[in-house]
Amino acid sequence: MKGLSGKELEMVSFLELKEKYFFTRSDVRRFFKSENEMNVYLHRLKKKERIVKLNRSKYFLVPVKAFGGFWAEHPLVIIDEIFNGENYFIRGMAAAHYWGLIDQIPTQVEVACTNKQGKKKIFGFIILFKRVRPASMKGFVKRKIGKHPFRIMPKKGVEEWLKSR
Repeated sequence: MKGLSGKELEMVSFLELKEKYFFTRSDVRRFFKSENEMNVYLHRLKKKERIVKLNRSKYFLVPVKAFGGFWAEHPLVIIDEIFNGENYFIRGMAAAHYWGLIDQIPTQVEVACTNKQGKKKIFGFIILFKRVRPASMKGFVKRKIGKHPFRIMPKKGVEEWLKSR
């Protein structure tokens, strides 16, 4: 990890003290004179691997306590933050592992969503986005990891999916 400038240190310290590891551009706007200046500093922090961009306006701050700059957040929490808690649900092998139907830890997390498709690698795990129609976004259940909620396919649906494989 490389050193931080005074302004970067001020922003990172503020977020750490507030324990706001998931933050938006509006949360840090007050530290900068213009939008362009904010873009430059956020880009520098991404290059220094102090923040990870999750979506257009949301970032994850890698905590200072991260050993050697390495940090891992639970994949289901990261996915919920990427989608701001709506228009998605976890399915596939990750859902089967969550419900205890399989013992193997999946290497990728399959997400059904209405607005993304493709793959993205964050913190060493792969998120596989599968675009579905809004009408098929029904039938998920809400669960929590710690205090953070997320959406997942119900156990009965996962059992049926496993039998059909």
